[in-house]
Amino acid sequence: MDETHDVISRMHQASYHENQPVSAEKQGLPFPQYLDEVRDESILIFLPDSSGFVPQDNNLIKVLNKRRSLRRYDDSVEMSTEELSYLLKYTQGVREIDQKRTLTNRFVPSAGSRHPFETFLLVQRVNGLTPGLYRYIAQRHALEVFDLDFEAILKAHDSTYKQKQVITSAVTFFWAANLYRTSWRYSTRAYRYINLDAGHVCQNLYLCAESIDYGVCAIAAFDDRLANQLFGLDEVERFVVYAASVGKRIALQ
Repeated sequence: MDETHDVISRMHQASYHENQPVSAEKQGLPFPQYLDEVRDESILIFLPDSSGFVPQDNNLIKVLNKRRSLRRYDDSVEMSTEELSYLLKYTQGVREIDQKRTLTNRFVPSAGSRHPFETFLLVQRVNGLTPGLYRYIAQRHALEVFDLDFEAILKAHDSTYKQKQVITSAVTFFWAANLYRTSWRYSTRAYRYINLDAGHVCQNLYLCAESIDYGVCAIAAFDDRLANQLFGLDEVERFVVYAASVGKRIALQ
C-alpha cells in the first residue's frame, strides 16, 4: 500500500462506528447553532420570492440528460436576481424551521437534518448586485455583504488556482461546513456525512442551473487555506468543502 492509500485508509477507519468517541450530544454538551448567524439585520439584501419562479425547462428527464459540467460561459450575460434566488433556494434554502426539534427542513437531504453548510458567493455578474463576496442567510433568504473590495475578488480567483471558469463565471458558490452542527450528533462519522451532504447540494445546483440554461462546474481543486482565509473561517470548526462556478451556457455549446 502506498502512502496515499495508507493515509486514506487511516482516515476512513477513524470514522468507523466502532472507533468513534462519544458524541457531544450523548455527553450533554451544548446544542449547535442551527441557523446562520446574522451580523447586521439592517444591511441584509432580501432576495425575490422564488416560490412562483418557473424555469424555462421544467422537464426533469430532459434536464437530467442535458446535465454536463461546463467550463465555458457567455460572459456578456448577467444573471438576474430572480435566477440567483431560485438557485439559492433549491440548494440551501429553508423549507421550514422546526423550532421544537431545533432543525431546518430544506430542499436537499442532510444527515439528521443537520444541514451544516453556509453558502458564500463570489458575485461577478448579477443584475442589481455589486461584484464582490456575499454570504447567504438561508433562514431569511437574504444576502449579507461580506467583502466588496476588488482585491477580494482576485483572492477568490487565486483560491481556486485561477481556473478560467471561476474568472468568467456570473457567480461561484463556496460551501463551508460548520462542523459542530453535524459532529454534535455523529462524532467523527460527521466527516463522511458532510462530504455526502455537499454532493446533494451541488447536484441540485447542477439541475436547477440546467433548467434555466446555465452551466455549472463543480470544483474540489482549491487552496484550502486561501479559501478559508477569504471567508474568515478558522479551518477547524468551519472550513470550505466544495465550490462550483455558474455561468450562462454559450449558445450551441
